[in-house]
Amino acid sequence: MDHISQVLWQFLVKWMTNFALFPPEASKIAPQMDALYFFMVLVSLVGLTIVILLLVSFSILYSKKRHPVAVQIEGSTLLEATWTIIPLGLFLIMFVWGALIYFRIYTPPANAMNIYVVGKQWMWKAEHPGGQHEINSLHVPTGRAVQLTLISQDVFHSFSIPAFRVKREAIPGRYTNVWFEATTPGTYHLFCTQYCGTNHSAMIGDIVVLTPDDYKKWLSESTSGMSLAQNGERLFASLSCNACHNGQAGARGPSLAGVYGSHLTLASGGTQLADEAYLRDAILNPSDHVTQGFAPIMPTYQGQISEDGVISLVEYIKSLNTNYRVEQTLNTSTLLPESEGKATPAGQGAGGAGTAKQAPSSQGVVKR
Repeated sequence: MDHISQVLWQFLVKWMTNFALFPPEASKIAPQMDALYFFMVLVSLVGLTIVILLLVSFSILYSKKRHPVAVQIEGSTLLEATWTIIPLGLFLIMFVWGALIYFRIYTPPANAMNIYVVGKQWMWKAEHPGGQHEINSLHVPTGRAVQLTLISQDVFHSFSIPAFRVKREAIPGRYTNVWFEATTPGTYHLFCTQYCGTNHSAMIGDIVVLTPDDYKKWLSESTSGMSLAQNGERLFASLSCNACHNGQAGARGPSLAGVYGSHLTLASGGTQLADEAYLRDAILNPSDHVTQGFAPIMPTYQGQISEDGVISLVEYIKSLNTNYRVEQTLNTSTLLPESEGKATPAGQGAGGAGTAKQAPSSQGVVKR
């Protein structure tokens, strides 16, 4: 009997661990999400119980056997107001509660660590600012706000971490953001929850949460030797963007030093915040973002630079505080590492996984 009890106990432990109805609460927002969820479930169960009790009671009290002749029952304004106002109040509570959590999840704190995630058929590629790259895996530290900047390279995907209560769509051609703060070290599931083609079910991975010290160790051991900004600098030079965006007098393109986070005046007369999404779109669709005082002569790089390459360029532009680095590359022919693209003479583009056929002049993107 003791042996059977031990077997049953082990079975229950493994079942609860691997097939629990609810994943563990491994992020700061998870308990708040669960509290709202259980409140909604409780309200639903109470409402269901009341409806069933009334249905059974009325079926018995007003059956044909008890009342062979139908009796007209007049309405009650107080009763109708009660069953209208109480559910309305409960729904408003859930709406406001859910809205507060929603805005909290999708409004990253200013000091959040940014990690880019690119969805592809059928994998997730994470790119850390220091140059660390991961496929179907993401390492993050505990106690640190982590912002994910998501984009898809092909079709719609959905980045979901059940243990963190986080889910956000990865959309082609557009950055989306979500953030979390992990609380418990461990390995957690990562899923794509948007059907994205034949191997959708295989688009899974792991979120590895480490202590701050272990995370620093992982960063030092996983570095590729080049940060995203450094990779972007090489790509910037190889595409000859420095020929126009160099900050010199008479330059055909506006200076990019300090442009990130500033409000720009466009040729159309409007203003635009230069965030990651704007910088990306200005590289791929420059004619829509001509800076005031400059001609719309910059060609598009759409189809010539991969999403990985665009991310590197955006990070490089974000890092520019002066034009010193740009001016240093004016007379160089530094290209991407061999792993990123085949070396070609300066003036012929190599962007991320794709190679430009020609060297368009990088021009008129943004203005400080």
